[in-house]
Formats: sequence, structure tokens, C-alpha cells
Amino acid sequence: MKIFAIGAVVKPMSDEEHARIMPSEVPHTLKLYLDGPIEQFWFRQDRPGPIFLMNVESVEAAKAIIEQMPIVAEGYAAYDYIPVGPLMPLGMLLQGR
Repeated sequence: MKIFAIGAVVKPMSDEEHARIMPSEVPHTLKLYLDGPIEQFWFRQDRPGPIFLMNVESVEAAKAIIEQMPIVAEGYAAYDYIPVGPLMPLGMLLQGR
């Protein structure tokens, strides 16, 4: 199942908090990418926060993974989860469907 996990800052970090959290946040995110739950990632252009395309079994699985991220676990970020799938109406363009 594909899930868009859309992050938003819910509590600003001080410089000290940023210096403490980000050295563990970045490798944690990279490991999730290399291990497969995060398939693609982007940084929002309209406001701070990442967007992850996740490949997981369920929305609950995506939440369980994201909630372990240091920046989320410490209350600085929160995510919305949007399950997505194929654009099924395109099947009407195929003969015999």
C-alpha cells in the first residue's frame, strides 16, 4: 500500500534542540529509505516539512514507523497520512473494461 505521509512543524526548535535532535533524525530517515518503508521523499516548498511516499502494509504501519522518528517522538513534528492507489477511472479508456 502506498501512503503519503505529510509532515508539519508543530513546535519550533531552538538552535540547541535542533543541534541535539537532527544528528539522530537524519540517519534515522536515511535508514527508513534504505530499508524500504520510505520510497521517495521531498521537502515542501510552501512551508517547512517533508513529504514521504511510503510503501507499507497499512496506514497504521506508516504511523507506527513515523512515530519512532526523533522529531516526531519529541513532539516537534506531526504527520497526516493519505493512502493512495491507481487512478482506476483510467481503466475506462481500455477496450473491454
